[in-house]
Amino acid sequence: MVVPAYNAQDTIADTLRSIQAQTHTAIEVLVVDDGSRDGTATVVEEFAKADPRFRLVRQDNAGVAAARNTGWKQARSDLIAFVDADDLWTRDKLERQLAALEAAGPKAGLVYSRYLLIDENNTITFHVFSPPYSGDVLDKLITSNFVGNGSSALVRREALEVADGFESALHRAGAQGCEDILFYCRVAEHYEFAVVEDFQIGYRQLDHAMSANLPRMLRSWIMVNDEMREKHPDRAEAVRKGLITFGNWTIRRAMNLRQFADGLRLVKIAATRSPLLAAGMLLYTAPSALIESYWWKLRFAHWLSRKSNGRTRPPRGPVMPRGNADSFPVGSTFKG
Repeated sequence: MVVPAYNAQDTIADTLRSIQAQTHTAIEVLVVDDGSRDGTATVVEEFAKADPRFRLVRQDNAGVAAARNTGWKQARSDLIAFVDADDLWTRDKLERQLAALEAAGPKAGLVYSRYLLIDENNTITFHVFSPPYSGDVLDKLITSNFVGNGSSALVRREALEVADGFESALHRAGAQGCEDILFYCRVAEHYEFAVVEDFQIGYRQLDHAMSANLPRMLRSWIMVNDEMREKHPDRAEAVRKGLITFGNWTIRRAMNLRQFADGLRLVKIAATRSPLLAAGMLLYTAPSALIESYWWKLRFAHWLSRKSNGRTRPPRGPVMPRGNADSFPVGSTFKG
């Protein structure tokens, strides 16, 4: 398996422990240090000294796609799993994915699992109930990234080779962020997908993370969207829906984070591809996201004010999502 890492000294130990705890023990772990300036390499070296299954590979900073490519090309296995250096797995992740991939047969080139959002303390903040799509999923991927992150997939080497790995051109264009979904789309052009429907990934989503750089993420998605439009003119409706879905997601997230300047940048970026989408983001999606956010804050404040009277059930909604008080089960199994 491959762990791309950049300045991850605060999180990578938990990530590697979740790998060490796998019930499937016949593994090779390549941690690719992508030019880190902190103590990431030192942490990995300690694991490698204690566990010969771990190996540190170093390279100059070239982005997550290049780091993943370095890793899988050096790996010896015909099955490659990827996990980012701040994410976590349940201990049965590999075992169950291997079984699902075998059951799906050679037409399946990739298997993924559902995921939970976690914070800096490994606390679960949200259960992501993405539809468990399998089989021919290209249209669905073009419309929405239901896999959701770069730490879920177990991939056949032949599928990696057919897809030519991860696209580092996004990083060179200053539009990194959607390397995962572009790779998944390229695999889905040639292979079916399999799925494990339980929550097996702890996906760390922090406000300062790469996924929070929303204008860059939208530019990255537009590059993916453009490639799919050019390669698949017969899937024009899925491509159109994908642009709308992602554009609206970015503006809603910007409003939730109170990133109003970024919100205006997102509208301008969207206008380069769809003036109608840009208008909808500005005049409808952004205002409705703000109203919804304030509404849930008011409901949560009202719940807190009544809690002393014996009402302990929080309101359902974004402020208090399901699972908020639970820790992600590093080294154990988990049922959502």
